[in-house]
Amino acid sequence: MKRFWIALLLLGAIFTGTLFHIRSLHGFTDTLSALLEQADELAAAEQWDQARDLTVQAKDTWGDRDVYLHVLLRHADTDSIYAGFRETLALLDSQEYGEYAAANARLVTQIQLLYEAEQLTLKNIF
Repeated sequence: MKRFWIALLLLGAIFTGTLFHIRSLHGFTDTLSALLEQADELAAAEQWDQARDLTVQAKDTWGDRDVYLHVLLRHADTDSIYAGFRETLALLDSQEYGEYAAANARLVTQIQLLYEAEQLTLKNIF
């Protein structure tokens, strides 16, 4: 009976950790998406320097949690988001709004899909 309670306690701890991770990831991805969407609005208004500053802020925020993200998420996803930041910043430097807007929209979508992939839904479980 003792093994049962230990196993149940471990399962509860894992489940609690999973819920904490999902909640944390939701707030993190919402923050990044909001920064990148604000940057897009600034770029549309041809305020390129401010748009770049917000994108760099989002990239730095991503970089601050890089180890955590690489441990808990698929490396291919985290690597493609990092590449998306680099592409978006390069397009901001060239001040080509059309290409920048498309790259930024892809990056926002990739970031939002991180959270969706981690949610506890039947689709993700099975």
